[in-house]
Amino acid sequence: MTVYTNIQDLPIFKHSVITIGTFDGVHYGHQQILELMKSAAKQVNGETVIITFHPHPRKIIGINKTPIFLLNTLQEKINLLEKYGIDHLVIIPFTEKFAQQTAEDYIADFLVNTFHPHTIIIGHDHRFGKDRTGDFQLLEDKALQWGYQVKEIPGYMLNKITISSTKIREALLKGDIKNAHDLLSYDYYFTGKVVKGNQLGRTIGYPTANIEMIDENKLIPCNGVYSVLVTNEKLKINQQGGMMNIGYRPTVEGNKRTIEVNLFDFDQILYDETLTITLKKYLRSEEKFSGLDELKKQLEIDKQAALDSLKDIGE
Repeated sequence: MTVYTNIQDLPIFKHSVITIGTFDGVHYGHQQILELMKSAAKQVNGETVIITFHPHPRKIIGINKTPIFLLNTLQEKINLLEKYGIDHLVIIPFTEKFAQQTAEDYIADFLVNTFHPHTIIIGHDHRFGKDRTGDFQLLEDKALQWGYQVKEIPGYMLNKITISSTKIREALLKGDIKNAHDLLSYDYYFTGKVVKGNQLGRTIGYPTANIEMIDENKLIPCNGVYSVLVTNEKLKINQQGGMMNIGYRPTVEGNKRTIEVNLFDFDQILYDETLTITLKKYLRSEEKFSGLDELKKQLEIDKQAALDSLKDIGE
């Protein structure tokens, strides 16, 4: 898959079959659209082209610019789309100026003159142009004039995408990792940088890597303890088992939400390194203990539960 971030660098696509969307999560519902695109492109000996926007349009034109928490960072989305055999991904910088195009200019100047589409695959609920006045019907009305075909994404598929995206977020926010995995068709993961903490974990035999999220828009799962697998290609750490705590550390009167990972049988220094953390199982909710001794006893139980869950996964 070729990735373009500058619209001036685009080639003339051959019989391009295009679709437009955020594809957040690239989950099972999205994957059905990708198969639809590939099938349509094969029929005309064409190329598949996904057009997506960064940052998310709602960050630019959303009401009150409310925070948006996404299932994928941009790089994660690129990596996932590449796995599904798409030919081209075009990332359009979404700006106020871009949002001010009329719907007719969006079709003529953006879609037609830039992508020369053979086929546009889009949902009936897709909106575009200033004040979101453009829709599926307008694309159909202009099809003969501009020489492209329009194919509608079936309603059931769109419903599945909307429902799945909502269910995935809800699952992650209540610790239902299995359901999130089933809907995504892959394990949820995030990437963060290791920063210095108060090193309290070392004093009780459970040193932790304190994680600072790379992307503030990435959805963080609910507070609690998880079994995880950790990867860092630079240090050749590949799916290292561990347990992670997300929360406020009430036992030590913490007042800031933190993400801490304890890697099993591991003693390398990780400060300033970037770790990819894959969630495997939600073990328990965050609790306040009477002191460090009780916390340590619970961590021993957590570690065994994490080891058991990771062993079960490998079997």
